Amino acid sequence: GEIEFAPASLTTVMDSPVIAGAFFRDIDLSPGQRTQHTLHIAADGPAALEANSAEVQHLRQLIAEDWALFGARHYRRYDFLLALSDRMPPDGVEHHESSDNRTPEALFLDPDVRETQMDLLPHEYTHSWNGKYRRPAGLATTDYQAAMKGDLLWVYEGLTQYYGQTLSARAGFWTPERFREQLAATAAYLNDRPGRTWRDLQDTAIAAQLLYSAPPAGASWRRGVDYYDESTLVWLEADTIIRRESKGKRSLDDFCRKFHGGENSGPKLVTYTFEDVVAGMNEVAAYDWRKFFEERLKSHGPGAPLKGIENSGWKLVFNETMNEHQRAEEAADFIVDVQFSLGLQIHAPGGPDGGQILDVIPGSPAERAGLAPGMQLVAVDERKWSPEFLRDAIRRAKDGKEPIELLAENGDYFRTYRLDYH
Repeated sequence: GEIEFAPASLTTVMDSPVIAGAFFRDIDLSPGQRTQHTLHIAADGPAALEANSAEVQHLRQLIAEDWALFGARHYRRYDFLLALSDRMPPDGVEHHESSDNRTPEALFLDPDVRETQMDLLPHEYTHSWNGKYRRPAGLATTDYQAAMKGDLLWVYEGLTQYYGQTLSARAGFWTPERFREQLAATAAYLNDRPGRTWRDLQDTAIAAQLLYSAPPAGASWRRGVDYYDESTLVWLEADTIIRRESKGKRSLDDFCRKFHGGENSGPKLVTYTFEDVVAGMNEVAAYDWRKFFEERLKSHGPGAPLKGIENSGWKLVFNETMNEHQRAEEAADFIVDVQFSLGLQIHAPGGPDGGQILDVIPGSPAERAGLAPGMQLVAVDERKWSPEFLRDAIRRAKDGKEPIELLAENGDYFRTYRLDYH
């Protein structure tokens, strides 16, 4: 077969990805509706294509929730391209009338993978409004040779991250409890991230092109593209302020409808600046939004912006039970995360990188003992290490007086590190 495409502009060609595969399935997400929405799945094998009726219904509900949120569409049809493969890293790229989504092959087969990956589609879909239709002026370059300016990525990606997760709950991918646990996990790691003491949120956005490919080692001090997550907390707080100032009559949804909605249209681009964001927020609820955003963009702590959680009637707490979203993330990402106690993130056992220390939090018991990223964990308290033995040692250290002993390999050298954690 041969497919002949009509002439199109370079912008349209760049914005129109293609997906193909031997194991393929199309799912109609808007049956009987005027605007067509389709999920196209290409997978490593036939079993991965079997999205059950509940998951399909969640995706159809997502279409309805975005329509309810924005009140208008700026595409002629929308195509979710979904690659289910363990041969390429998970990723997502937004386009105006489609999105290129890549997850592990077991998305519809493994509940843990589904828990950690299903917010990808709501995120990239929301970009059709926030990112493609409305776009920061610094990202709307006149050609592909001009450098982009990412100072407003906390809106482009940060607001999309907030709604990608909120819509995951509204559409049914997550329960409200799982959404709160995901939010707690985000707030916890940011609240204890030492890199926030020297690098502010604005700078992580400006340096995005350098940070996207940065390795996990040193991430807690260097910071990564965590303007996605920190901006989520900022926009949550903004949402609670709008609700408070309007006595419950308005919310951030109203800002999105005014700012990203408008009239139904085909693909078009409307740019905005920081001043436009401030003005748009004031149209919804009068407040000193300039000061609000500037303070949070330049803040160095202490701690992450947790007021949105507190304004909602919740607080961040730590206990001995891992929340279910974190457990699913560990299982899906093959890591052991004890950053909130010992200050370590470790590759789970098995595979060539099993036991490798991914990152060590500066100032943590692990860092003070001398452990560093790249070392290989060998034993816990003189016994071959496992996630279970490591966590058991942490529990026993709570009421004990002896340090936890970790044997680690560093190149050709072995050393026992004593972590005084109780």
